[in-house]
This record gives sequence, C-alpha cells and structure tokens, in this order.
Amino acid sequence: MTVFLDSELTLSERDAATARFHVIPMPLERTVSYGAGTADGPAAIIEASNELERLCDGIEACADGIATTAPVDCSGPLPEVMERLAAATRTSVDAGAIPVTLGGEHSLSFGAVTGVSRALGRPVGIIQIDAHADLRIAYQGEPHSHASVMNLLVNDGHRLAQFGVRALCTQEAESRTKNNVFFVDGEDLVVNNTHAVALPDDFPDDVYISFDVDGLDPSIMPATGTPVPGGLGFYQAIHLVANAAKGRNIVGMDIVELAPITDAEAWDFTAAQLTYRLMTLASKRASSG
Repeated sequence: MTVFLDSELTLSERDAATARFHVIPMPLERTVSYGAGTADGPAAIIEASNELERLCDGIEACADGIATTAPVDCSGPLPEVMERLAAATRTSVDAGAIPVTLGGEHSLSFGAVTGVSRALGRPVGIIQIDAHADLRIAYQGEPHSHASVMNLLVNDGHRLAQFGVRALCTQEAESRTKNNVFFVDGEDLVVNNTHAVALPDDFPDDVYISFDVDGLDPSIMPATGTPVPGGLGFYQAIHLVANAAKGRNIVGMDIVELAPITDAEAWDFTAAQLTYRLMTLASKRASSG
C-alpha cells in the first residue's frame, strides 16, 4: 500500500495506533460535471508527497505520526459509499486522530463530516475553500452530488463558512441566507488581497476544513474539473484557513477535486504540499492548546 510521506516517515511515525493524522484515500468519481479524473487524485497526491520535506512552516508535523489507510471502496450506491467513509473517519476520531480524506470528488465531504460528527456527538463548523458554493438541493437528480454536498451538511445542522466562491446559482444564494452561511467570495478576497477573516463568535469551536483545490486560481491549480478564473493564491488560501481556525479545534479535513494531468506533476505536488501544510496547521493548533 502506498503511504503518504512514505520516504520520510519512521516506523513509529506511521503507526495508526499513535498517529495524530489518518490519511484516508477516497478515489470517488461519480457525479463530476465537466472535467474528469478525480478518481486518480488520491494516488497522485500520495505519490507526490514522497517529494515533500519533513519541515513545513517551522515544524515537523509528521513527527506526530501520519498513518495511511487502505482506500475506501467507492462501489455501489452513493449513500452506502458515504457510510463507509463515515465509518472510517469516525474510527479515526475515536482513536484520537484527525482524519485527512484525500479525494476524489467533493461529494465525499458528506461521509467524512458525518463520521467526525458522530464520533464527537455534535455538529461541527465547516471551513470551505472552493470556487463553488455546493449548496444545490441536487444536481442532475442526485442529492449526493459534488454540487450539493454542503446543502446536505447544513441541513444536518453543521455551520458553514465559505471562502473563495465565484460561481453559484440563485438557489445557492438563497440557501446562504436561509442557512446562515458565513461567506467572503473570491472577488472580494482577491481584489482586496485579503488573507485574514475572523469567523463569527458563535461559530462552533470544532472545525472541519474542506478544501476543494479549484478554490485556488487556475494559474496555480489547473488540474481540476472546473478551473474557474479569479481564484485564491496558495498562501492566501492557507492564511484564510489559519485565521478562520484561530482559537478553534481542527477535527478533520479533506482535500478534494484534484484531477491529475498526465506529465504535469507540479499540480499533484501542489496538492500534496497543501495537504501537509494543513496538517501542520492542525499540529500547531493542537500544540497551542
């Protein structure tokens, strides 16, 4: 089995019983609406991770342990697939770890967040980086689609904060109001070069990071199904997540919608670096109490 950061980890650092992070590959590709290839995303991220350095943002997050699980079975009806992922992320949280799900299409966030929430016994706050709001009631008749995943989650009682959105429909704009979604969209963030936005005081203390790589500008991340222009910069996106999570507990994360491009490994490496940087952020949050 391929392991995230395999080239750098010691034997003890990859022990699932003690690792702070459980990497869960989820090669789901069922409801993509434009470009294809997300099924290959997890393997590409893991392969590229072997070229990363242990030191990131001043610390070695991998010293806290990174265990990689077998890929989740993505066959069968989507509700069953979501239950498999929910079981995996719940197992991770029950073990005291932070699940890091690698996608795969964005619909997987429903299963990932559901498992985390079940383990904690309460809803969580979701920090979403994305070019799209993903708040449709259904897309092409499928409520478990990548375009409606956040609708399912807010209807389950989770709070939502969105950063970087620059493509949404009227139904989604109305849903933001109805479901008290906090948001700062892509144009405002990019034009004003904004790197820090505080969440509302009543936003949950337990936060889950859902990072769709199309939230980044296509000049930085063209390897995704719908590369919308006017996106976030690499460090800008990371700083937005870090500031939104300030004073809160990071309880899980997913990195989704990478669609690798043949002979263009730079984008796989970008997604792998992003993944490790988010782990580093979680390690820093845990160390600071």
